[in-house]
Amino acid sequence: MTEQPPAKKSFKDEYIAFLIAFGIIGLAIAFVIGQAVSKVVNAFVKDIIDPTIGLVLPGSLNNMSATVIGIYGVPSEFKYGDLISNIIEFIIIALLVFMAYKLLKKYKFIEEKPEEKK
Repeated sequence: MTEQPPAKKSFKDEYIAFLIAFGIIGLAIAFVIGQAVSKVVNAFVKDIIDPTIGLVLPGSLNNMSATVIGIYGVPSEFKYGDLISNIIEFIIIALLVFMAYKLLKKYKFIEEKPEEKK
């Protein structure tokens, strides 16, 4: 009637169980894909969007800046064009992530967590 202790797992088995339990593999794949998408969007914004905006505005978007003379006569340059370019990149990446989420949800690859009742 004595119960035997559970069989001891090897380090490799414990490691694989850890990776599966915490979704580390999926997270790593998502990270790598996210980096690749980020590079593509970055190139798209710098090579297509910025020059297109440059057709309407004077010069390239990245070169847009404002220089202000401080109280001690030292000029400070605010490069707001680069900020606008990065905001455009963020909006495009956020849109792509949302579209991927909607697609995965449509084909039941991900499940929505039920809302907690208050």
